[in-house]
Amino acid sequence: MASDTVTDNDRQIFREAVGDVLLLSTDKHHLRPTKKTAPKQQRSSPINDPPLHYESLRMDEVGMNQAVAYISPGLQKKVLSKLRQGFFDIDAELDLHGLNAHEARHLLSEFLTRCVVAELRCVHVIHGKGYRSPDNRPVLKNKLNLWLRQHDDVLAFCSSNPDDGGTGAVYVLLRSR
Repeated sequence: MASDTVTDNDRQIFREAVGDVLLLSTDKHHLRPTKKTAPKQQRSSPINDPPLHYESLRMDEVGMNQAVAYISPGLQKKVLSKLRQGFFDIDAELDLHGLNAHEARHLLSEFLTRCVVAELRCVHVIHGKGYRSPDNRPVLKNKLNLWLRQHDDVLAFCSSNPDDGGTGAVYVLLRSR
């Protein structure tokens, strides 16, 4: 049975066994490199309207107060659940209020491309509920629902929480390169 006290003889034997010791300047070790390498300039896929596979993406229109959600095939449903719950921090935001569909598509495409290149993971896109749209049908909301499904770098999206715009905005989870 070992005793709890260390004798001077034990200390001397330990020092002889260990030898000379070099004092470290820090005891912290970074598991990831602190300096990120510049991302390769890769263009993300452009958003086309209508896409080549338009028939497979045809869907019913969504109303002003209806939520939208999408998850890429092969992704676990937990990912969408985490996105809804705000598990991912929002890295950037785009507001499409007041734009027509052509302007909104162009801005959205540029925004998503910049976000992917900057390695942003979760973004917030505000499209509005469509109160000023003809027949109170949300044009941008329905277009966005289609455009985001087409974009190769979009893994999932869902309507945001009430504090972030509710059914007038979406959280978008982007693929990391």
